[in-house]
Amino acid sequence: MKVGILGGGQLARMIALSGYPLGLDFIILDPSKDAGAVGLGEHLHGQYDDHALLAELAEKADVVTYEFENVPAEVATFLADHTRVFPAPNALAVSQDRLHEKGFLEQLNIPTAVYASINSLKDLEVAIENIGLPAILKSRRMGYDGKGQVVLKTKDQLASAWESMQNADSIVEGFVPFQREVSIIAARRPCGDVVFYPLSENTHEKGILRVSECCIDDQLQTLAENYMTRLLDALDYVGVVALELFDVDGKLVANEFAPRVHNSGHWTIEGAETSQFENHLRAILNLPLGSTKALGHTGMVNFIGGLPLLEDILKADNSHLHLYAKDFRKGRKVAHATVRDNKEEEYSQTLKYLSDLAKLTDDS
Repeated sequence: MKVGILGGGQLARMIALSGYPLGLDFIILDPSKDAGAVGLGEHLHGQYDDHALLAELAEKADVVTYEFENVPAEVATFLADHTRVFPAPNALAVSQDRLHEKGFLEQLNIPTAVYASINSLKDLEVAIENIGLPAILKSRRMGYDGKGQVVLKTKDQLASAWESMQNADSIVEGFVPFQREVSIIAARRPCGDVVFYPLSENTHEKGILRVSECCIDDQLQTLAENYMTRLLDALDYVGVVALELFDVDGKLVANEFAPRVHNSGHWTIEGAETSQFENHLRAILNLPLGSTKALGHTGMVNFIGGLPLLEDILKADNSHLHLYAKDFRKGRKVAHATVRDNKEEEYSQTLKYLSDLAKLTDDS
């Protein structure tokens, strides 16, 4: 069985690594010659909209998936006319436009921040009068890890903030006074079977995820699963998906969803009975889904821009390092480490140790 992947970064790399024990082969389309995953399968080197390469991918792959949501939706649609593509192009199209995404979540009665469409400075000024400050201005398309976003605290910022968007269609969102940022990850098969992972509590700095921790038996798990079920059913979704949420006084407000395996679920590689990457493959191949049970206290630390000495990371007995085969660069995720321990005290000590190490080399 051969799986095609659009994109050859670290997520594709971890998908492929999880698929080898299942006897799967991979074919990866990516414009970079040295993307992290290209050594793990056949590499189609070219642009995502190269129809000749897409036709070759469709011919060779039994099923095609993607590792990030900025692959053009029309590319997924083209492939879907020639082979199976999961998640389906409709999920990709909705998630790629923040305005459409917010409207979609509202239709499902999933709470979101108050928001407005912005196409000019005047639109922004009017919206801020209604929404108030602080707020966040975001481009409707593209942008991740804090890119394409401006935090607005005073009206004096509006003109420069809009100028920084370079007239791109945008959206402004009211600030959500949250106590925690959390996410829920689920996997769904074509037959409709679904599994949910425990909530992850996430810590961001400068718009980039730094730490995720598994929350076993969280009081908001049932509500998060309810919201996720609405999303999965509405999209007739197949594969792994993540829904990012704010915990506001015990209620959940949706931020966005990602139609792919997700950074906040990296702890599942060592910390769950079945990783999100393996369950993504099981889902798109319509195989029975694996248990999502957490194996003790578990979490994940990202390394941004640089990396400490390997000896310093690996000397902790309960840490596991994952390198992405990436050159170091400012603001770039280059690796992560997971932590797992049956004893909460030992787990917490190791997580803090790794977090402190990550700060020493953080170049964001």
